[in-house]
Amino acid sequence: MNDLSAEDVAYFERCLRRQRDAVVQRIREELLNSQREDFAALAGRVHDAGEESVAELLMSMNLTLVDREVSELHDVEAALTRIRVGTFSECEDCGGDIGRARLEVYPTVRRCIEDQQRLERNYAGGRDLSPSL
Repeated sequence: MNDLSAEDVAYFERCLRRQRDAVVQRIREELLNSQREDFAALAGRVHDAGEESVAELLMSMNLTLVDREVSELHDVEAALTRIRVGTFSECEDCGGDIGRARLEVYPTVRRCIEDQQRLERNYAGGRDLSPSL
């Protein structure tokens, strides 16, 4: 794990476990809220097209929120796996060091800054997506 000490790795593992617990709790809460809202919508539903479209929009928003949380949970679990196998601070593209400062900001990061920027440029079709003033 390149420049990380055993204490650094333990620190990141604790942070990631706390993050995982928080994400799981948010998913639980969102699903419970969603079920309550669904029940309330079904119990008091008036067959009005406008109300149905609002209900569908709310359901879609709830699913999007849960989907985002599940995606974050997958990222956290992947980072914990990288800790277990000893590749936590290695870039998955070039194998170089990601760097502690970058991991502090984004502990689930998979790439060094250079490879992440390259990926984003390629994804953008070579266009510079930096904001222009």
